[in-house]
Amino acid sequence: PPLGVGIVVLAGALATAATVTRTGGSALAFLPPVVGAIAGAVLLVLLARRLRGWRDGARRTGSAAARPTGDASIDRRRFILLAAVSGVAAVAVGAGARIASAATASIEAVRDALRLPSPGSTVAIPDGAELDVDGLSPLFTPNADFYRVDTALTVPAVDPDSWRLVVDGMVDQRVELSFQDLVDMGVDEYVITLTCVSNEVGGGLVGNATWLGLPIRDVLAMAGVQDGADMVLSESVDGYTASTPLSAVTDEGLDAILAIGMNGEPLPLEHGFPVRMVVPGLYGYVSATKWVTRLKVTTFAQDEAYWTPRGYSAEAPIKLSSRVDTPRSDTPIDAGTVAIAGVAWAQTVGIEKVEVQIDSGDWQQATLSTAVNDDTWVQWYLEWDATPGTHYVAVRATDKAGTLQTEERAPIAPDGST
Repeated sequence: PPLGVGIVVLAGALATAATVTRTGGSALAFLPPVVGAIAGAVLLVLLARRLRGWRDGARRTGSAAARPTGDASIDRRRFILLAAVSGVAAVAVGAGARIASAATASIEAVRDALRLPSPGSTVAIPDGAELDVDGLSPLFTPNADFYRVDTALTVPAVDPDSWRLVVDGMVDQRVELSFQDLVDMGVDEYVITLTCVSNEVGGGLVGNATWLGLPIRDVLAMAGVQDGADMVLSESVDGYTASTPLSAVTDEGLDAILAIGMNGEPLPLEHGFPVRMVVPGLYGYVSATKWVTRLKVTTFAQDEAYWTPRGYSAEAPIKLSSRVDTPRSDTPIDAGTVAIAGVAWAQTVGIEKVEVQIDSGDWQQATLSTAVNDDTWVQWYLEWDATPGTHYVAVRATDKAGTLQTEERAPIAPDGST
């Protein structure tokens, strides 16, 4: 120290930058390299102090082999013990990481070799569903760009051959299904927009995809749901749980599914391979369980999910919202004709209109894309004659039920921002 500490911190900073910018990185991807850098710096300081204590004590006694004494001296055996324990721990952590990486690589190979079945029905994409505007989010979010929010520090590596889904709780009979059992039930294509409760107004934690799967209600029907139940507690392979209203997964008019495919390929590992839940109209923390292995039919009075005791609502319908994609805030543009564009969503209800306000002027109605269905976002744009200077743009949406997006500000907790 201090040069050694500086080198360790620099290495940690470079590792952190590499980790957080990689495709598919989680919100906590920064944690391992940051913790590693801190641990390395602290360990370096401790070892250096003990080594100096050993050296100084030896000098006072005139022998490098003598036992150090005094507050400034540290027994050489304590130095050797700390160095040995640190080395063993580093090897153990490194070996564990290698084993975990090998398991993930193995499952990646399994995923790459998996051939999805052909859907019994597909979704027709209407003309005009996607607008040609620079800077506008595409109609379908690529898998590599699709947001990821979960509690997994490492992505679970689940082999579809050993994966099982258990349906129990308030049911007539316990049901256990394999991955092949699900496939044999027949799958269809669905287009559904997902939104995270952590999405701030104008944020990017929302995405639209084509999903391949089958209705959850078909699986629940095999078990026979008993009277009095009002919730399905879904559980992930890593123990995470979500509380989904029973009505949301049994309603014939809602496409709540167990998904095995995403945008024409098997689910990416970070998005729940081999099976996840997708429920339109509900924030992901109460509906979109990834790596799902259990569906417990129960009640809200009897069970609670992971986020409920942490201050979030047990039930959380997605709120009507809209977003400006282009021009971006604080990004200069040339004066002249400019397209203001973005997306709006009101899952299960649908968007009726979008309006744009410039510099506190009158609200102007934007042009909408043709909606794929009421469970997906729509794109919108408005041509604007931009003049030099600073301008302020606001957007609001109205859903098909006549509800106008609120101006009232609310944080993400307990049930979504506005």
